[in-house]
Amino acid sequence: MASTAYRYDDLSALFINCTLKRSPEVSNTEGLIERSRQVMTGQGVTTTLVRAVDHDIATGVWPDMTEHGWASDAWPALYEQVMAADILVLCGPIWLGDNSSVMKRVIERLYGCSGLLNSEGQYAYYGRVGGCLVTGNEDGVKHCAMNVLYSLQHLGYTVPPQADAGWIGEAGPGPSYLDPGSGGPENDFTNRNTSFMAWNLMHLAALIKRSGGIPAHGNQRSAWDAGCRSDFANPEHR
Repeated sequence: MASTAYRYDDLSALFINCTLKRSPEVSNTEGLIERSRQVMTGQGVTTTLVRAVDHDIATGVWPDMTEHGWASDAWPALYEQVMAADILVLCGPIWLGDNSSVMKRVIERLYGCSGLLNSEGQYAYYGRVGGCLVTGNEDGVKHCAMNVLYSLQHLGYTVPPQADAGWIGEAGPGPSYLDPGSGGPENDFTNRNTSFMAWNLMHLAALIKRSGGIPAHGNQRSAWDAGCRSDFANPEHR
């Protein structure tokens, strides 16, 4: 049920699906993504879904890998979508107890742009919030989420409380999230956490955006490089 007390029409969210399956093959991760998108769109958020494996994302940790020997690179265009979004949700499956190779590549490319600065001299991702969704039929949701959420905050994203959700089926070969009889779409624990994550991402994104972003004091790379230490004690002058 949509809330009339909260409207977030000024927010945008980008979901990056890091499944190994190319479109139009069914992605179970996308099934869980749609639950989260429904919560956000119900409150007026503009949402976009990108399936990373459909794009020719080069391997590397520079903003544009065509400048480093690659013939093509779809990342610069995807980076524009990343920067246009107030909310970024990285989503993917569990393989061998860990995040997919596609997830790793997306995080590496996000990292490759993390040295860029915004107009306040802060790292470029400041003022945006991040979360993650994980699916699979083996244990590992929390392990995968820890890696993604640590990576996002390290790059400059703000991570709200309970910013992850996931679903895993019975260990071993078995039904995936969207398979008939899996119980995934009906799982109350997953649905609760997915809803909480979506709401917390919207709440925090709105608070940051409507207050003008993260205050630019003590965290400006440009100021630090210019010699300003923002109250950081210099042992040489004690």
